[in-house]
Formats: sequence, C-alpha cells, structure tokens
Amino acid sequence: MGRSKKSKARGAGGDDLLDSSDADSVGSSSTALSDLSISYATENVNSHEFVLDKYIDALYEKRGSTREAALASLVDAFESFMLGGLVENKYATLLSLFNTSIKKGSTKEACLASRAIGLLSITLGAGSSSHETMVESHPQLSKVLQTWSDASKMISALDCLAVVTFVGATDLAETEVSLKAMWDVIHPKSGSNVGTVRKPRPPVLAAALSAWTFLLTTIGSWRINTDSWKEPIAFLSTLLGAEDRAVRMAAGEALALCFELNLLDISPSEDADDDTGVPGSSKGKLFLDMQALKAKIAGLASNLSAEAGGKGADKKNLSDQRDLFQRILDFVKYGKCPEESMKIAGKRDVLRVASWSELIQLNFFKRFLGRGFLKHVQDNGLLQDIFNIKADKAETLSSNDKIPELEKLQKHLQKIFRSGEEKGRALKLNKDRRLAQERKNAGMFDE
Repeated sequence: MGRSKKSKARGAGGDDLLDSSDADSVGSSSTALSDLSISYATENVNSHEFVLDKYIDALYEKRGSTREAALASLVDAFESFMLGGLVENKYATLLSLFNTSIKKGSTKEACLASRAIGLLSITLGAGSSSHETMVESHPQLSKVLQTWSDASKMISALDCLAVVTFVGATDLAETEVSLKAMWDVIHPKSGSNVGTVRKPRPPVLAAALSAWTFLLTTIGSWRINTDSWKEPIAFLSTLLGAEDRAVRMAAGEALALCFELNLLDISPSEDADDDTGVPGSSKGKLFLDMQALKAKIAGLASNLSAEAGGKGADKKNLSDQRDLFQRILDFVKYGKCPEESMKIAGKRDVLRVASWSELIQLNFFKRFLGRGFLKHVQDNGLLQDIFNIKADKAETLSSNDKIPELEKLQKHLQKIFRSGEEKGRALKLNKDRRLAQERKNAGMFDE
C-alpha cells in the first residue's frame, strides 16, 4: 500500500504543490486544501484521491517546510470534513509517513504528524484499522516520551497516544501499556545511570495528567486490584498542592474519576484475615489508609474551591478552579455527579453528560478536535456512539439533504476564489500602468 519515494503521479499539476521555494510550497498546499474542499463539495471521488495523492507526494519531499505545509493542510482537512471513505484504503501509507515525520522531522513537523495520527484514528473509528494505527504508532510515540524531548513534542505525543489507544485498544492489557507510558511522565522514577529524577515542566505534567485521566475512563468495569492504586492516588493528592493551577486542576479531575471508579473503596468483606493469619492485618491497614486519603483529598478540594485570588491572579482561571473543585467536593461528600449539555445541531439536539467519565471524555475531544468537534459529533459514528447520540437526533444529512449544504460550501469557496482573482487582476492592472508610465518617461527622455 506504500508509495515509492517521490510518487509516480507527478504530472497534471502535481508539481504545483512541490515548487522550489518555501512560500510556493505553503501557498500551493493551501490551494490543494481548497481543491479538496471543492472536490468534496461536488462529490468527485477521483478529485478527492488526486488531491490526497498530492499531499502524500509532498510528505516524501526532502524539504521540511513542504512536508510541514502538507501536514498542516491534512490536519485542516481532517478537522473540516469526514474523510473516512477517502482514507480507508490509504491509511497505512499515511500512517507510515506520519510516523517518519515524528521520527525524523523538526519539532513542528513531529507535532503536526502526531496530531494527524490522532485525527486519522478518530476518522477511521473503532475497528481493525484504528487498532493497527495504535499498534504502529505506539513505539514512536513512546520513544518521544522516554527521551524527554521538546515540551511541545511531548504534549502532542501524549495527546496522540491517548486518542489512538482510546479508539484502537481492544483489551485492558493494551490500555495499561499506554497508561504506564503516561504515568512514567507524571511520576518518573530515578534514572538508572545518574540516580536523578526528571521532573516534567508544568505544561507537560498537566498534559500527561489529562491524557492519563482520559484513557482511564475506558477501564469501566475492568476491576483492578485496589492495592495497586494506593500509591498513584496518594501521589495525585500531592499534586493538588502544585504551584501551577493547570496541574492542580488536572490532578483534581483524575482524583474525581478515581472516586467515581471506586478505586479508593474497600468493602468490609475485604477487611478480613490475610495469609499471615492475623485478623485484618494488611487489609485493615489498607482500609484505614484509603479512608485517611479520602479525608485528605476532600479537605484539599474544599480549600481549592474557596481559594482567594491574590494580586495579579488570573480571575478566569481562578474561577474555573473554584468551580471544578466545588464539583469535586459535592461529588465526594454527597455523590452529586457533574452535568453539562451543549447544542450540537438544531434547537432540540443536545449532547448531555452526567458523570465524570463522560465529562472528561467530552472536554478532551473538544480540545483535541478544536473547531472540528461540532462537525465530528454531528457526522462521526465513533463520537455518536461514545456520547450515545442517535443519528437522527444529530441531524446527520441524507444524500438529498447534502445538496443545499454542499452548494453553500461551493458558493463560499467561489467567493474566496473570486476575491483572489480580483486581487490578481488589480495587481496586473497596477503593473501595466507602471510599465506604461515607464515607457512614457523613457520617450520623454528620448526627445
């Protein structure tokens, strides 16, 4: 399924995207995205594939700026349109090229490629293709996290790893591998050679906590030994005292989910004799430890929900923190679940969440998909299944209903192109006037 380097189909406009200058490369990639928009609007499959092939060609180029431009345009296209039918037979080629960009490209290229892999996985949806996407991308993403490279590169890798595992993992074992890779960033151990502990920068730590928590929502009914959660939960509770507000809030969401998943609970029946024969020796201690930990977390959440804003404090972020920890406190003390809703189409079509798992998933997808979230939640079966949205409620368009929408898109694009053409004509007229004036001046001197 792969393509030979500098793919065969270079003619018929292929060179436009791959011009010698960086400016031309960026400009022609933008043109290619417009081409994709038009071909999508007219439902011309051959045009779709031709434009996608131009992007693939560009990803084989040696010039880094050309690859970056192609990746940026692909990311834009993945956000703006549902391209499942277009990429299902080319995903392996795209995935290979994206992985190469992460491995060998600049920081910017690696970040774009990581995002492209995550969007590719969401576009493919659950199934064998997304599982392969996870399996093939995991080694390269894990390597980025293990080498502690540029912060932005690590954040992109964390987001991508969370998404591809969320969509592609088929069992708990696969999910646990990714969870461990993220936890190693959150709570790194001493290095074997120098004995020093690497500390992630606050933006990386917040991103790792967010990715880990998002992925933890998938464990569902897979019950994990409570003993194994004591140390992670205790460490998360220490992060509630971190200096960085984003870290405190990410840790708070993680702890709220741990409460919801009952990872801090031990039933009285578990507080029984252990192998030593001493009544309640280890289980009893674990029960008391978890109860003390619950009380500590509740106290910290109470303090953070009422934190006073000092001089120069960011009022918006402070308000968000207070709201989050008040929700956490209400849940821990009274069992009150968080509720949110958002319109996704018409007046009656609303996406609702009523648990920490659902809220965390919603916020992560909204952040990752950005401006493409609404499009995907309306038309992407994966997100409709995740948030239990019926296709008719989401107003998924039928083939007949698509015509007005596509005509509207075409008119919008034509307007953009006309303005570009008008600008070009104006520039040509200015050039003609300048040349005429120069000729006139030259004639005056000849006299």
